[in-house]
Amino acid sequence: MDVTGPIRVVVAKPGLDGHDRGAKVIARALRDAGMEVIYTGLHQTPEQVVDTAIQEDANAIGLSILSGAHNTLFARVLELLRERDATDIKVFGGGIIPEDDIPLLKEQGVAEIFTPGASTTEVVDWIRTHVGPVAA
Repeated sequence: MDVTGPIRVVVAKPGLDGHDRGAKVIARALRDAGMEVIYTGLHQTPEQVVDTAIQEDANAIGLSILSGAHNTLFARVLELLRERDATDIKVFGGGIIPEDDIPLLKEQGVAEIFTPGASTTEVVDWIRTHVGPVAA
């Protein structure tokens, strides 16, 4: 993806999970790193997340999932991106995701998974490397 201007990232909390502290920490770190962040808030459907990403011309979607529904929610977001011809939007995620599930998620098209303990610097650096560089 050829990115001009600031990297635009949608940070979303899909599903019924009501804990958004981690998502807010990531959103703030990305903003502090000079990225434009659109935080969707709690209880978003995959359709709402993808609609937001397309409407906001996002370069990436970051999903925060603690509910255990990661396999279903990631798959649906990726399916919707394919249906909308928006596979240039990278999808990454974080939260409580078992190590055993990560290879399958990556096979399905999730670009990266950050588990508890990942630093905000690690997330920022990954996005800059895999979504950037930003052209002047």
